[in-house]
This record gives sequence, structure tokens and C-alpha cells, in this order.
Amino acid sequence: MIERWALLSGLMGDLETYELIQKDLKNTRGDITLFVLGDVVGPDKNCDALLNRLVNPHRGDLKPHCIYGWWEEQLLAESGYRGERKADALRLNKGDDAVNALMNAVDPYYLGWISSLQFGFVELDCGLIHGSSKDVGDILTMQTPPLTLLDRITRLNVNRLFTARSKQQFHLELTDAVVDSKVKDLNGKRNQEHTLPKRAVIGIGAGANYTLYDVGSDQTHFLSLIHISEPTRQEAISYAVFCLK
Repeated sequence: MIERWALLSGLMGDLETYELIQKDLKNTRGDITLFVLGDVVGPDKNCDALLNRLVNPHRGDLKPHCIYGWWEEQLLAESGYRGERKADALRLNKGDDAVNALMNAVDPYYLGWISSLQFGFVELDCGLIHGSSKDVGDILTMQTPPLTLLDRITRLNVNRLFTARSKQQFHLELTDAVVDSKVKDLNGKRNQEHTLPKRAVIGIGAGANYTLYDVGSDQTHFLSLIHISEPTRQEAISYAVFCLK
């Protein structure tokens, strides 16, 4: 049976979209593992129903494997789970009203579960992170310089990096990467050259836009739910190749 990963993020309290994705995945061929890469909470609606569904999946649901995202980080910081840190990034960008709305959107009962979530997963040769290996708020896009992308991948020692922070769906291939280094020791100076394997950074989208990854064939499928009378699926690909020398 085909082994597939379903990757989603950015639900921000939207239980209806989560239910539609669960329904969609039940009709998808393959042995599917569900990863939720953060931002399940947000300030725009009450998030308790979605959180309860993630903590207590319904019978027949794909079990969600969750990590925390930028909004969870802001919530935990403001709630005292990050030492003396507060939700300064949120407060600076959106003001005190947004911070208060976020705090009111989540019952304190769920803070313990949110605080137990990991920063990311490393599965096979893939890293699954909300932002990047540098920071949960790091935004990677198709416009991010290739050397920056290579740095984020190399930090995890993986060949595929799945990211959600940008909310975009894209697949960037990094090929022909060669890293030159200079070493100086008691024997003098010498140059070393390392050829790196082909690597990729994949943006998984957010909300109704999610991604399927075929583990065996290394194929990425970008999907989108359209809320009309019945949910349907659209597939689109943003793909680019960077050659590094």
C-alpha cells in the first residue's frame, strides 16, 4: 500500500475545515499519516472545539501528530510558559487587542497540551517544522535565497524540509550544491569540498490548502478544499529548481 503523509497547518480554530480534510483523506488511497504543523489556534474565533478534537480524536479519525506553531508560541509566552517572555512579536505587529483576543480564544485547560507539543519532527530524511530549523517564526518562501534554504536544511541534516509558516504551497529543489571550507591547523591550511545530495524545501499551505507527500515515490501533491455545496479538491503546483555551485 502507498505510504503517504498528509500535512496541514493554519487551521486557527476552524473545526469545519479540519473535519472536511479528515473526510477528504478517508477517501484518499494509501496508508496515510496525518501531521499538523502548528497554528491550530488564533485570535479570530474560539479554538476550544478544534483543540478538543485534536486531543480526543473521533472514532475513524486519522490520528493527528501535532507540533506547535507561531500562534501557539505567542499564546504560551503570554501565558507564562516561556519564562519571562511575553507575546512581544504579536503585540508589536497587531497590538494588545490581538493578544487579548488570542488569550480569550483558548481555554486555559488546553495550555498544558499545547505546551507539551514538540518544535518539529524528523521522519526518515525529512524535517517537518512550522517555520524552520532556525525559528518557529522563520518564513521560507519561493523568494528565499537558496543559500538560506540550504542552511535551514543542513541544520537538521535532512534532505526534505516541510514548512508551513509562509502559508504558501511550493516545492523548491536545490541541486548541484557544493560547500567549500577552509581548515587551518598545525599542519597548515587546506581546502575541503563537500558535494551535497539533491535537497528540497516544501511549503505545505494553510487552512483549506494542504499537502500530500508520497514517501516511496518522493512525490508532492498540493490540494485545496473549496467550500461550495460539497467539498471538492483542486491540485496545483508551484515548483522551482535552484542549482548551487
